Amino acid sequence: MQEVSFEEGLERIRAKDSRYDRDAYEFVRDALDHTRKIGGKEGRGQHVTGQELLNGIRDLALSKFGPMAITVFEEWGIRTCPDFGEIVFNMIEAELLAKEKKDSRGDFEGGYDFCDAFRKPFLPSSKLPPATEPEPKATRV
Repeated sequence: MQEVSFEEGLERIRAKDSRYDRDAYEFVRDALDHTRKIGGKEGRGQHVTGQELLNGIRDLALSKFGPMAITVFEEWGIRTCPDFGEIVFNMIEAELLAKEKKDSRGDFEGGYDFCDAFRKPFLPSSKLPPATEPEPKATRV
């Protein structure tokens, strides 16, 4: 089987599914490399779970885009973590990425709220909701 170049695969994906900007696919590819690096899984063929990738995406987006991350993602058509799953599985179908049998789009469900992940880190402490203190445990008498 002939290996597909990233550009060829991306063209095929975009012809079938134009929901996401081409930059979104390039970012996910970069985020995958970033995730492997920070997770000690450098090198091709090292599996990364959906949740690990979401964490890597958050980390890379905060460092690359700062408080503009949500704006950039919205411009690319990305509004929630499952959108990253759609991008990943589009790349799998185009043979740009491989998956394990247990991998699914559902791995990207319940990731994180974009506001919590990308806005809160940049809010001044006066704008953050107050931290709730744990209730004291009842003592027996």
